[in-house]
Amino acid sequence: MSRAVLSLGANLGAADLAVRAAIDALGPALVRASALYRTPPWGGVEQDDFVNATVLVDDPARDAAGWLAFAREREAQAQRVREVRWGPRTLDVDVIAVWEDDAGGPVFSDDPELTLPHPRAHQRAFVLVPWLDADPAAELPGRGAVADLLRALPADETAEVTRL
Repeated sequence: MSRAVLSLGANLGAADLAVRAAIDALGPALVRASALYRTPPWGGVEQDDFVNATVLVDDPARDAAGWLAFAREREAQAQRVREVRWGPRTLDVDVIAVWEDDAGGPVFSDDPELTLPHPRAHQRAFVLVPWLDADPAAELPGRGAVADLLRALPADETAEVTRL
């Protein structure tokens, strides 16, 4: 069993279509998707707002590396270019958390290619707001309830994440 939470975002071209196409590409692995949200850029690079969504997925044939491969395939298909850290992008797919064993235990990894859970997810309203939309009982492994993490963020950050 392999369940995961993926965060999707784009702010170049038809961003909403790119995010929806990535969601559609999950096929039967898609358990639930949040609504689409308009979010300000994160990381200090001047750019347009993003369209973001969070999805819950389940595929017994994929492990954590398999979810990362899916993310990279979708980004490549959207012709993502990595020139500026936290810069504009046609599609960004982040693996936020993975649960792989039959008992539902989370995967923890310090691998620089795939750090799990995502090391900054708890700081990002653009991940947490859509995740809570998709799963009101969501828990970020090692950090706690997503609702609590969201309440800990500055109010202005969460207020800027608006449902489309």
